[in-house]
Amino acid sequence: MDAALVTAGLDAAALDAALAGHAPPRVELPPFTLAEIEAWFRGGELEGDAGEHLLVWAARMRGCLDVELAEGLAALRQGDRLAALGCHLDDYAREALDLGKRAAENLARLGAGLRERPLLREALRSGRVRLRAAETILPVAVGDAEAAWVERAGVETVRTLEAAVRAAPARGDAPGDAFDGDDDEAWVELRTQLPPDERRVLDEALSLARELEPGSSRIEQLEALAQEYLAEHPGDPDADDARPLGPGFRARGPESTRRGATASLGPDGWAELPEVPALAAPDLSLDDGVTARELDARLRALAECRAGWERMIGLCGYAVKRSGMHRLAGYGSFREYVEERLGLPARTVEQRVALEARLAASPALEDARRRGVSYEKLRVLARLEESEIALWIARALAATCVALRREVEGEREGQLRARGKLVALLPRGVGVLLAAAIASVRDRHGPGLSTGTCLAVIAFHFLATWGDAPGRSPTRSRRIRERDSGWCQVPGCSRHAAHAHHIDFRSHGGSDDPENLVGLCAFHHLRCIHGGFLSVLGRAPGELVWLLGGEVWTGPHRRGADAGNRAAPAAC
Repeated sequence: MDAALVTAGLDAAALDAALAGHAPPRVELPPFTLAEIEAWFRGGELEGDAGEHLLVWAARMRGCLDVELAEGLAALRQGDRLAALGCHLDDYAREALDLGKRAAENLARLGAGLRERPLLREALRSGRVRLRAAETILPVAVGDAEAAWVERAGVETVRTLEAAVRAAPARGDAPGDAFDGDDDEAWVELRTQLPPDERRVLDEALSLARELEPGSSRIEQLEALAQEYLAEHPGDPDADDARPLGPGFRARGPESTRRGATASLGPDGWAELPEVPALAAPDLSLDDGVTARELDARLRALAECRAGWERMIGLCGYAVKRSGMHRLAGYGSFREYVEERLGLPARTVEQRVALEARLAASPALEDARRRGVSYEKLRVLARLEESEIALWIARALAATCVALRREVEGEREGQLRARGKLVALLPRGVGVLLAAAIASVRDRHGPGLSTGTCLAVIAFHFLATWGDAPGRSPTRSRRIRERDSGWCQVPGCSRHAAHAHHIDFRSHGGSDDPENLVGLCAFHHLRCIHGGFLSVLGRAPGELVWLLGGEVWTGPHRRGADAGNRAAPAAC
C-alpha cells in the first residue's frame, strides 16, 4: 500500500494512523466443525456469547467504515474523477473496493445526502446513529425537520422509524430519490428444456429486442417479449400476482430480506445482550479538494480495512443464523436482528452469510478464498459445480470481476445449450409477467405445451410483430457492436456498447474498416476518450492496448489479494 500512496502524493504514515483504530485483529479461527459452532451458539455457551459480541463489534466497525466510504464514493461522482479513473462507479467499487453494485450505489447516495444534512452527518460519524437508521430517515431528515428525526434515530428501532417515515408527509425539498435501502425484490429461476429449433427462435427474438432497445439486459429482453405477447393476447390480470408461476419456476437466493410478519418480542422483550460502545468514523478527508488518484488511494485503504471485518461478520453471522441464537434473544427474524442489533442493512449481511454457508460446504471455494480471490469473485465462482471451481481459480486471480462473470456464465450457457436447456434468473415481477404470457399461450394453443414451446411461441410473436421495424438495417455501428458481443470493450466495463469508436480518429485519417472500430459505452466514449483521460491503440478486436493517463491500463483491480499476480495499474 505504501508505494501506491507515495505515488498518489500522500503521507502513508498519516493514512495508516487514521485507520489504526479501525483495523481488524489478525486472528485465524481454528477449524471447528459446523456442528460444534452451532452447539455453542444454540446452547448459550460462553463461546457463543463471545461470538455474538464479536459479531456486534465487527458490525460497529464496518458501519463506521461504511460512513467514510459513503462520503468518498459521493465525492468520486463529482466532476471528472470517475473519468480520470476510467470507470463507472459500480465497476470501480466492484473491482477496486470489492463492493457490490447496489451496496456502492446506496452508499454513494447516502454520502451525497449527508452533504445537505449536517446534523445527521455528525450523528452518524460519531456513532450516535447507526447506518441502517440513517438510511431509513434520509428522505425525511431535511431542513427544519432534520434535528427531530436525528434525535428519534438515536433511540427508536428501525421498524418504528420505517413506519414513521412512511407516514410522514412528502418533502418537496428532499434532494434525489428516497433511499431504497435493501428492500430487494425476490428472484426466481426459470428452468426448462429448449430444443435447438425453439432455441434459435428465442435467440433471434432476444437479438431483435436488443436491437430495438440498445443496452438492454436479457432480463429486459424477456420482459419485452412477454409484454408484447400479453398486449395482443391478455390473460387474467387480476390473477397475475397470486398465480403460481408454474413448474418451470422456482425461488432463488438467500431468504427474502423483505419486511414481513414475524414473532418478534419487540424492544421490551429482546434479551439484554451486552452493549458494544459506539465507534466514530475515521477521518480521511474524502472531500472535493482531493484529486481522483488521492481519493482512489484513500478508498482502497478503507476497503482493505473493511474486508477483515466483513470476514468476521460472515463467519459469526452464519453461526448466529444457523443456531437460531437471534430468536432465543427475542428477535423475530435474522433481518430484524441485523437491523436492530447490528445496525446494518440486512441484505448485505444476508449475502455474506449465504457465501459463508457455501464456503463451509465447498473445500475448493475455501481454497480460492485462501489464495486471495475477492469476495465478489467468490460469489461468481460459487455458481459453479464443486469439481469445476479449482479450474477457475487462476483465471479468477487474473481477470476483472466482470470478465470472470461473463466467462463463467458463457461456459455455463454453452453447457446448458448442449443439453437443450434454458436457465434464466429473473426478478419475481418479470417472472410473474412471463408466467402470465406462458399461461396465455396455453389457453390459446392447449394446456399440454411445454414451457420451452410456449417461450418459442412468445418469441415468434415478437419477431412477427417487430421483424420489419424501421431502422433495422445492419448499420456499421451495429455490426461492430455485434462483433464485440454487444459489450463495451474497455477492460472492466459492465455496460453494453452504445457507440462504435474509431481507434484512429477519422479526423486524423482513420478508416471505417472493422479493425479500426471498437464498441464502447457512452461514458467511456464521450467522457473518457474524448475527454482526454483514456485512449486505445492497435487493431480490433483482439490487438488493443488501453492507456489511462498515458500508462498501459488493464482495468480496475484491487492492489492486494487477487491483484498479486500482476502489476498494479498506475492510475486506478
